[in-house]
Amino acid sequence: QVQLVESGGGLVQAGGSLRLSCAASGRIAKINSMGWHRQVPEKQRELVATVSSDGSTNVVDSVKGRFTISRDNAKNTVYLQMESLKPEDTAVYYCAAFVTSWGGSSRHYWGQGTQVTVSS
Repeated sequence: QVQLVESGGGLVQAGGSLRLSCAASGRIAKINSMGWHRQVPEKQRELVATVSSDGSTNVVDSVKGRFTISRDNAKNTVYLQMESLKPEDTAVYYCAAFVTSWGGSSRHYWGQGTQVTVSS
């Protein structure tokens, strides 16, 4: 099994910053892509940013220029640095990873989510 544990969420004023972290552990042979999604009540979960195993990144337009995704392969950890936060960034943020396990199978795993609240 593989576990993803997120940290770093909280309450921040508009214009402020937060850094989310997500550490993967367990029967990991290789972590392929890692990423962050977010969800608000009564809406579908949406992609925010991804980073591949070679470090290439993709960030959705709504957060481009404000959010930066990165990963530390030695620590099996992905980060999301969020700057110039807006009230519309308020959501539960979920970490995701596409992992190949020791047994050779590959699948997506999700973290438990961390709340980010941006006050106006």
